[in-house]
Amino acid sequence: MSLFWRIFLLNAAVLMVAAVLLLGPVTVSTPVRPGEALAVVIGLVVMLVVSAVVLRIGLAPLGRLSRAMATADLLRPGNRPPVTGPAEMADLIGTYHTMLDRLEHDRASSTARVLSAQEDERHRIAQELHDEVGQTLTVVLLQLKRVADRAPADLREEVALAQEATRGTLDEIRRIARRLRPGVLDELGLASALRALGAEFPDHGVAVRTRVAGAPRTAPALDHDTELVVYRVAQEALTNAARHARAREVTLELRRAGGRTELVVTDDGRGIGEAAEGAGIRGMRERALLIGAELTVGPRTGAPGTEVRLHVREPVEETDP
Repeated sequence: MSLFWRIFLLNAAVLMVAAVLLLGPVTVSTPVRPGEALAVVIGLVVMLVVSAVVLRIGLAPLGRLSRAMATADLLRPGNRPPVTGPAEMADLIGTYHTMLDRLEHDRASSTARVLSAQEDERHRIAQELHDEVGQTLTVVLLQLKRVADRAPADLREEVALAQEATRGTLDEIRRIARRLRPGVLDELGLASALRALGAEFPDHGVAVRTRVAGAPRTAPALDHDTELVVYRVAQEALTNAARHARAREVTLELRRAGGRTELVVTDDGRGIGEAAEGAGIRGMRERALLIGAELTVGPRTGAPGTEVRLHVREPVEETDP
């Protein structure tokens, strides 16, 4: 039973006892006159209604706090019930705000450490793939070429097939290394990295149209961590469109205007529907929170498919007085 009904029923019991006493032994006349009985009943109803209204108003902050706690999501900060009500209730809501702020801060700090370690590990694996596996396959490819030059005619076709398989494996290793650590992002910037990312996905059966609007190289530029977050969000959105949405065409747009950078990825797939957010979308939200960006994932307007939007506020340049 809720606190409201506990207090209300307790007040109702007390008032009913008082009414019975007034209609019974404690009365102004014997027998009870109809007018007196009617006055007592009306008074009882009025007191019950007033008690219910007062309790409902008094306990409303507690109800808002309960709903806020039930719907709290650390990946969607900002949902805070107002600090209202009696002193005890206001203290309770303020304590909840403090606890939620601490949880969001701790989660952001731990997520930053985890993602940083993840990027370092990706860089290490990409480097090893490029330096160790890639070089080994290159040596194998050269050796196969020497074998093909000396092999009899009846074996050259098989050696050629082995060369093609090795060359395809080498290309796949290099593609994986680029996805793990996009070197073009460090060397040429975000716009070129997104174009290179879109150029990779036709191999997965998805046609990607990449558009960059505005002046992507004009100041104030995004820092490296922010560019990496934008790139990873675009990468995850394209992967979801190809792997889960079964999309055939995806549009990847990077816009920069009015001190804001906006990444928009739309596809013509089957959409997310009522399905719960998976690890990929939650990972995008975690990355967006690290740079104070706003991420929205939902259906396209007026067309089937999914739309991913990432709004990033660019840093403001400091001017000398």
